[in-house]
Amino acid sequence: MSARARVALAATVAAGLAASIAPAPSTAAPASSAPAAAVKAATAERATIRKDSFGRTPGGRQVDRYTLTNTRGMVMKVITFGGVIQKLRVPDRDGKLRNVVLGFDNVADYAADTDPYFGSIIGRYGNRIAGGEFTLDGETYTLPKNNGPNTLHGGNRGFDDRLWRADPVRRNGKVGLALRLTSRDGEQGFPGRLRVKVTYLLRNDNSVKIRYKARTDEPTVVNLTQHSYFNLQGEGSGSIYDHRLKIAANRFTPVDATLIPTGQRRKVAGTPFDFRQAKPIGRDIRDATRQILFGQGFDHNWVLRDPGPDLHLAASLRDPSSGRTLKILTEEPGIQFYSGNFLDGTLVGTSGTVYRQGDGLALETQHFPDSPNQPGFPSTVLRPGDVYDTRTVWEFGAR
Repeated sequence: MSARARVALAATVAAGLAASIAPAPSTAAPASSAPAAAVKAATAERATIRKDSFGRTPGGRQVDRYTLTNTRGMVMKVITFGGVIQKLRVPDRDGKLRNVVLGFDNVADYAADTDPYFGSIIGRYGNRIAGGEFTLDGETYTLPKNNGPNTLHGGNRGFDDRLWRADPVRRNGKVGLALRLTSRDGEQGFPGRLRVKVTYLLRNDNSVKIRYKARTDEPTVVNLTQHSYFNLQGEGSGSIYDHRLKIAANRFTPVDATLIPTGQRRKVAGTPFDFRQAKPIGRDIRDATRQILFGQGFDHNWVLRDPGPDLHLAASLRDPSSGRTLKILTEEPGIQFYSGNFLDGTLVGTSGTVYRQGDGLALETQHFPDSPNQPGFPSTVLRPGDVYDTRTVWEFGAR
């Protein structure tokens, strides 16, 4: 999904072993001019979680960073600002670890208007709402228009721009982080006081389970997602256009020129949006069809084939160079594939490398964009007494 328009746009451990948590000194290093060298993954007897300081917000509030390591050496770093997954170090086919998500090495860049939601938890409503308004139970609610004429990712100050309360999780030898916040009634124009909990669980099979839960005291709309930008060759390694992507969808939701769905569910067959069989992302990204031109590449929602109450395969991704793979399973009905179209060479990432168009991709599990204004789309309404509860799993591998 595009950069913020208000600036113009992650061997199972034996049951019963306890994970440890201990303070650790900050390991942040000055940005270098090249990606960090890969280090071979080392197995450990137990998974660990450590906390250090990541700095302070522009307003002076402390931001913590948690480093989670599983028994196979995979590492996930999470900061309390935006619930950001700042680094995700995953082994390749030779067992060498490398960070596979885009991001920054300081709080200021995450807090800046130029941050394209790197690694953030997105809410209260992920994706776009047309015209910055919606009607619920006969009442119209007006939202900030931060993406041209529309609202994107919850408005000017969404959940990506908030400090989350963090609590370490230890579960059957696995480690994780439970992140909580409360969104007040009327925040960014949305009705209802919303209590949110997002849990990241780093499992010992090199998968990351993400669980989103929310409750409200008034009817509202909710659509939470995770906005990591992946590059399986490694952060700072260049384009993802050679990555092979497969999406479990026969249809997608076409958009207008402002990237709002038209309400249709169009067949992917015979179009650049056909990822039913794995193909290089770059194969059709310069196609001259209007849908590609609207997003300057892919920035669309796919209608998943097997939506239901259980986890189902949404997409799979492979980098031929490193052999790293990613499978995404979800309970959501859609997935937004964004091919990093608006990365423009103005942002410097964690390795000191400048991010250019196509240097990372997002695969955001979700309900459909603009669902509050589209009665034919799956509902995103949450009412008092109900619980918003949905899971997504990232399964990493190599071959």
